Amino acid sequence: MDKFYLTTAIIYVNALPHVGHALEMIGTDALARYKRLTGYDVYFLTGTDENSLNAERRSRELGLPPQQYVNQMADTIQSVWRKLNISNDGFVRTTAERHVATCQAFFERVRANGDIYKGTYEGWYCTSCEAFRAEEELVDGCCPYHPGKKVEWLHEENYFFRLSRYQEPLLRHIEAHPEFIEPEIRRNEIVNFIKSGLQDFSVSRSSMRWGIPVPGDPSQVIYVWFDALLNYITGVGYADDPAMFARYWPADLHVVGKDITRFHAIYWPAMLMSAGVALPKRVFGHGFVYQKGERMSKSLGNVVEPGAIADEFGPDPLRYYLLREVPFDRDGDFAWPTFVQRYNADLGNDLGNLLNRTLSMINRYFGGQVPEPQRADWETNFGDRSLIELSGQTVAAMEQHFNALDFDEALVAIWQFVGRANKYVEENAPWTLNKTDRARLGTVLYDLAESLRLIAHFVWPVIPTTAERMAEQLAVPLEVRGNWPEVSAWGRLAPGTRVTPQPVPLFPRIVPASADKYWRGDIDEEGKRV
Repeated sequence: MDKFYLTTAIIYVNALPHVGHALEMIGTDALARYKRLTGYDVYFLTGTDENSLNAERRSRELGLPPQQYVNQMADTIQSVWRKLNISNDGFVRTTAERHVATCQAFFERVRANGDIYKGTYEGWYCTSCEAFRAEEELVDGCCPYHPGKKVEWLHEENYFFRLSRYQEPLLRHIEAHPEFIEPEIRRNEIVNFIKSGLQDFSVSRSSMRWGIPVPGDPSQVIYVWFDALLNYITGVGYADDPAMFARYWPADLHVVGKDITRFHAIYWPAMLMSAGVALPKRVFGHGFVYQKGERMSKSLGNVVEPGAIADEFGPDPLRYYLLREVPFDRDGDFAWPTFVQRYNADLGNDLGNLLNRTLSMINRYFGGQVPEPQRADWETNFGDRSLIELSGQTVAAMEQHFNALDFDEALVAIWQFVGRANKYVEENAPWTLNKTDRARLGTVLYDLAESLRLIAHFVWPVIPTTAERMAEQLAVPLEVRGNWPEVSAWGRLAPGTRVTPQPVPLFPRIVPASADKYWRGDIDEEGKRV
């Protein structure tokens, strides 16, 4: 079985995730599920970035020891991902002993290869990014990625990594492997940045006590970005499980936000080159999710909490909305009216009603048992043929679009099949066939039930809870562990299968006015959301 190792960026523990973080997690999760569905041995890693100046400062504000604070935040962040049905296989915490061992062993290896030296650094530092910013990047003295966040001037003696040594090797690698950085706009940005000249970067801090000590020099801690990037090898056993590391490394895909692509496509591969470790195969920098054209932030008061949405509507409406509405390689906007429209129209009407009406007709006309199809008129019945052929085309479209991380296009293809099945109902009018042609009625209802079996598998990567509920009501197994050529072939549904006698709506309708009130953040007299 082929392996597929993919990762998200690890999240800072100084604040709870918003829907921008959720986009990255949900998209990566959808790809992990698709790869499992199609037969890969998947290892999906995420985690928390805990050794930062932000974490240390936030813990002081709350009057907590840093370790207690990061423990609480790591638990809370994991609970949000559970609410969104994220199926990660591993979770790295950068304060864990295994990660400390990875960092110190890797640091020593790079130093032994001559790429670590001591020097003095001064420059503008953004504590939100945990990164130095060049003078020309600043906007009114603020970080370009954190408007209103003033940068700080730092001056201290640190250890440095000889990034400049890897300028030409990086350019050669990208030229030989253009798929290494995607989408193309990110690749062009990275190439231009490298060509402008790479400078060595600081890999330690003397002004912090919270972090992983530099081997042999406890007066310094390893810089958070050198430390954080190493989570990708910690998670597959670099320091403690050679067999696992041999199985899964190199990573097949790192999914990260576009603002940190530079770290993953320049710093990280250069560090790996220095240590003699294979480079990841692909880095994908996705876009941002905005709220009314603005980046979400606590200071602006426009953060949309994914956990709260899941509490109210379940995880699947948000999963569907983000991947259908926001092309993964570009920026998008989160808008409640559009969320409600997608929920009611795509999920409630198109998908939910198709399941409900099909099951209701099987119960009404065939006593709840899926009928045997009788297709003597195959060559002339273009309605049946177009439905069946479109199912195969949908399988092919899913392969193309999921592998390209074009989740919106994959969902468009799946919903074209959903739409074709709904049209098939209207074309054949089962309520009339019940009076005129019972054999034909049986064929039509079999085709609809088989379409729904396939749709349950098609949507499972994106809306897994819905897929499970569909399969349960159809009384069919949800086969999501690798037998894809057979599972996705038409005709696997056994005639005589007894469907649920009482269909349950998948998506009860949202009343737009009440949803808008709820999500404006109104609170009741007890301080709770209403």
